[in-house]
Amino acid sequence: MISKQLRFCRPALALLLGLSVSTGALAQTQAQSQANPETEHSELARLYDAFTVTHAAALDAIAKTNMDPQYAQARADMREQLEQLAQVQDQGHGQMMSHGMMHGSGSMEMDGPYRALDVQVRVDMGRLVRAEHADMAAAEAYDKVAALPRHAARVLAAGRQFEEQLWALWTDHDRSIDAKVQATRAIIEDYQTGDPMHAIAMRPKPVSLYLEDGYAGSLKSVYPRLSGLLWSNQWLQLASLEAIIRGQVDPQFEGHVADTLERYYNKLGSDSGMSMFPAPVEMPTVPTIAPTLYTLAPEASIIVDNLNMLEAALADIIAYPALDTPTREQAILAKVAQFTDDDIATDNMSYLLSALRGGIYNQGGPAIGELQGSERNRSREAMGMQHHMSMSAPN
Repeated sequence: MISKQLRFCRPALALLLGLSVSTGALAQTQAQSQANPETEHSELARLYDAFTVTHAAALDAIAKTNMDPQYAQARADMREQLEQLAQVQDQGHGQMMSHGMMHGSGSMEMDGPYRALDVQVRVDMGRLVRAEHADMAAAEAYDKVAALPRHAARVLAAGRQFEEQLWALWTDHDRSIDAKVQATRAIIEDYQTGDPMHAIAMRPKPVSLYLEDGYAGSLKSVYPRLSGLLWSNQWLQLASLEAIIRGQVDPQFEGHVADTLERYYNKLGSDSGMSMFPAPVEMPTVPTIAPTLYTLAPEASIIVDNLNMLEAALADIIAYPALDTPTREQAILAKVAQFTDDDIATDNMSYLLSALRGGIYNQGGPAIGELQGSERNRSREAMGMQHHMSMSAPN
C-alpha cells in the first residue's frame, strides 16, 4: 500500500469505472492522470486502502453465509461437489484441478443460491472498492473479521504494513535506485525482527501450501466472480508498482501508470461486475507482473508473494462450505503457522518456475505492453483440458 506521503491530495477524482462510464469522461480522466503523476498516486493510495477493506469485508461476508441456516442445503451440495473434485485431484491431476479447473474458466458454476450469492457479494465488494475509506478503517480491517483468529488477523495486518512501507519506498521519486535497494533491506529487517511472531517468512514457500491442501480452490469454485475481483485488486498492486519502477529505471517507460489504472478499471467493469476484460484466473505474482521489483528486491518480492499465497489459502478455508467453527479456526492457524515458519520453504528456482508457469495472461496481463492471448501452449489450465476464453461476468 502507498503511504500517507504519497497522498498528495485526495480530490474527488473523475476516474469512473469500466462499462459504467462514458468514453469522453474516461478520456478526460486519463489525460488528467498523464498530466499529473500526483493524481495517479493519490488514486492508487485510495485504491490500496479500499483493497484492504474489501478483502476483509469479503472474508466476513463469506463466513456469515457459511453460518446462515437458509443456505444449509446449498452448502451441503457445494461441499459434495468440492469433495468429488478433491478425489479427482488425489487420483493424479494435482495442480491442474486445484489451480486450473477450479481457478480457470472451468470453475464450477452452480445455479441457485450460490450463484446469486456470488453475484451479490461481487456487487457489494465492487462498491467498497469504489468508495473512500479512512486510513484507520484499512489499518483495523482484519481485526473486524470474525472468522479470523486474532493471531491470523495480526499476521495479515503486519503484512499490510510491510507492503505499505515497501510501496512508499519504491514509489518515492526523490530516492535513487541504489538507495531504495538499501532501504528495502532495512524494511525487511524491521519486519522480521520487530514482531517475529506475526511476520511472514522470507524464504519462498512451496506452491503446494495453497494449491494442494484439502480446501484448495474453494473460493474460486464457490465465488468465481468475487475471486476475480480480489485477484484484479492484487494485480493492480503489483502492476502499478511495476509501471512506476520501470519508469524510474528507464525513462522510455515513464507515464504508464495511467494505462495500468485504466486496465484495472476495465477488469473491474460496471457496478454489477460485467466486463469484456478478463480478470486474472491465476494468482498474480511478483516475478510475473512486477519483474523489475523482483530483480531489484527479490527478498521483499518473496515476502509479498508468500503473503498473497497465505491470503489465498485462508480465503479458501473460509469459503469451504459447511465447515464448523473449531475446524475452520484450527485450519486457519495451521496455515498461518506454515507461512510464518522459516523452515518450510522451497528453493528460489522452484519458486520462480511456479510463479511463471501460470503465465502473464492468466495472471492478469503485463503492467506495460499488450498481450491479447495466453503466451503459454500448456498452462496449468490447459494441461489435459480444453482451453477456454475467460470472461469476468456475473451472468
